[in-house]
Amino acid sequence: MAEKYKLLKDAIRLEIEDFTFPKKEYRTARHDTVLPYNWALGPTWIRFFDGLKEEKILGTRCKKCNKVLVPARTFCPICYEDMEEWVELPQEGNVETWCLVNYKYYGQVKKPPYIIAQIRLDKADCSLTHFISGFSLSDPGKVRNKMKTVSRVKAVWSKEKHGDIYDIAYFKPV
Repeated sequence: MAEKYKLLKDAIRLEIEDFTFPKKEYRTARHDTVLPYNWALGPTWIRFFDGLKEEKILGTRCKKCNKVLVPARTFCPICYEDMEEWVELPQEGNVETWCLVNYKYYGQVKKPPYIIAQIRLDKADCSLTHFISGFSLSDPGKVRNKMKTVSRVKAVWSKEKHGDIYDIAYFKPV
């Protein structure tokens, strides 16, 4: 039977019946890893973020299927056509889904509580992920009741612009 279980170049022979894993004490230790990186934006993202600095939400339209996508894309993920036509979108839209985040975890960009939502801007064919605010988030039950009545939201702009998605501070109920 030992012949069936040879390791590299017959250096070690191992009979399965005789093998048992050694007894070990397993422990875990916490280690948080931070991996800073630079993101090469490219011309499409640069134009999208420059638009936000000017309080404009820009998307791109596919010349083949006519879909308008926001954030702007360099190519259509449906048709694989280059997207070269730019469209300024309205700053209002519908909430498609939302989540109240009321716990803290490593790497958050915002202190809880906050609402993160999928928002489909008017004239867009996909949704944009962003914060909803403009009312108290301290009581989860009240937030749930409030959000049941919220379907439309509007962008609220940050006073200080940095050319990133946080130039939109949040969306507030209309």
